[in-house]
Amino acid sequence: MKTMKYRKSIGIILTMVCGFTSLINTSCDDFLAEKEVPRITSDFYKTEQGILAAIDATYAYMRFGVGGEFSNVFTELGTDLITGAEGALSYPYNLYSATLSPTESKLYSLWENHYKAIGVTNLVLDALPEASISETEKESYGAEMNFFRAYFYFDLVQQFGKIPLATEAIQEPQTDFKRSSVADVYKLIVSDLRYAAEHLRESATGTDQSKATKYAAAHLLSKVYLTRGSAVTDQRGQLSTDMDSAYYYAKRVIDSPKYTLLDNYSDLWDINNMGNREVIFSIQFTLDPIYNGDGNKSHLYWGSWYEDQPGMMRDIANGRPYRFHRATNKTMFELFDRKNDSRFYKSFKWTYYCNKATSSLAIGDTAIYYSLNAPKNRTYKYKYFQWNKADPSKNNRYYPILLKYEDPLRETANEQKGVREWVRMRLGETYLIAAEAAGRKGDYNLAADLINVIRERASWKSGEKKVPQYWLEEGGEMENTESTYENIKVTADDLRVNFVDFMLDERGRELLGEYTRWEDLVRCEKLVEYVKKWNPDAMKNIQEYHKLRPIPQKHIDRLNPRGSDEEEQNPGYF
Repeated sequence: MKTMKYRKSIGIILTMVCGFTSLINTSCDDFLAEKEVPRITSDFYKTEQGILAAIDATYAYMRFGVGGEFSNVFTELGTDLITGAEGALSYPYNLYSATLSPTESKLYSLWENHYKAIGVTNLVLDALPEASISETEKESYGAEMNFFRAYFYFDLVQQFGKIPLATEAIQEPQTDFKRSSVADVYKLIVSDLRYAAEHLRESATGTDQSKATKYAAAHLLSKVYLTRGSAVTDQRGQLSTDMDSAYYYAKRVIDSPKYTLLDNYSDLWDINNMGNREVIFSIQFTLDPIYNGDGNKSHLYWGSWYEDQPGMMRDIANGRPYRFHRATNKTMFELFDRKNDSRFYKSFKWTYYCNKATSSLAIGDTAIYYSLNAPKNRTYKYKYFQWNKADPSKNNRYYPILLKYEDPLRETANEQKGVREWVRMRLGETYLIAAEAAGRKGDYNLAADLINVIRERASWKSGEKKVPQYWLEEGGEMENTESTYENIKVTADDLRVNFVDFMLDERGRELLGEYTRWEDLVRCEKLVEYVKKWNPDAMKNIQEYHKLRPIPQKHIDRLNPRGSDEEEQNPGYF
């Protein structure tokens, strides 16, 4: 384990709450012996040392989403595909209940974290023109800061809509922030990312996908154009060229030789395969607790209960289950061609193996088996859980879990701070962005071609050994090793009717649980429709205004002068 000496080190805490920036110096030297406390001024960010410190700080702010109950509840609960399990039944994000209000603490945590990060980017961007570095370095560092600023603003605008737009460093307390239009926020995001896509480095050093590159900027920009251009009745400043732009930047990534789809969908979730060639941008964590901060806690929220069953005890491999998320009936029964699309069985954990011997179970025997079908008329040594389709709430404690966040690298079974990378951009999504942009322009042949690249990977390959469910549950032949691609291949005619619905479902199949769903439904103006149709937990309360989150009350209370409720708060929350 590494040790750290903090002597002679100065930590920089950059605090920004909606534009108010303060710089606080901290030192781990013996403070009684310290004669003078070093002071950080804006001149520090005119040096390469200061710029690099700011870059490191901004990357740290990116970890926020998985450092607790944040991205997982903001983007997955209360959708058509995922609902709350036992540990999140009463969560306001799951039920759209009255407690989803301006005082909900997680909203302010998101707001505060992201505006702090934006404050750092503005400090550097303001200082760069006078920085004591080369023009080439100014261009590169400026592009990185533009990427960061766009990244955080894109998160905020998707959740809150109209927000304050800070584009310059603010050195003194300021309280008179007005919200900018959604169109103006998108205009800044697009401008920042276009610059980043042209001036960032082509690739990170080695295989490190945790650094911003021009391809990460291009992927994000394609998604921004797709989001802005998806609006029909919402006003996001959409332009008739948005889909052309979305396709152009997505294709730039697809055509790069630096990224390729993995051959097997399962390989994406292998903990030993982090940083693979499909990853465009990811947020990193480490086994070293000194540097790991809050870690990646996603593994906690997707697990179901298992340790009370015969032959099972809590261990590192099976995780510490908080039981926050489970699939809906739509995910289990309607979304996939379960027989021919391997993504279904490769996305979930269906079997637990004995890790505590009993009189009838040896170590390694099947201890728990999940099925969508009733058990056969025979005796089972293991626990057979059948999914309850008639009353899905009966599945809230025991259910097949999503494999994408398992973290067997943690040091102990109870360790919360995970080390799995958080993949924010991967090539599988880039193909779907390009396909949707093409289809929205009416080119269904091109859209089908792009989707079929993903479908070919999703199929069972020729010679591949299929999971037992293929013949036990889905009616296939036991020894069949033929490709299933032709069974799930799409044509242009398949896409001509209800194209947006098709693409939302295809994104659900490929990106299930990858912290995109709520925002996908909102950008396509389908949130209420889909939730009312497929999520019985959320359908009672959801209203049209829930397409935006409430502006945090702590921000509004600091405003001086304070405008009317209509000016400062989103509809439905006052």
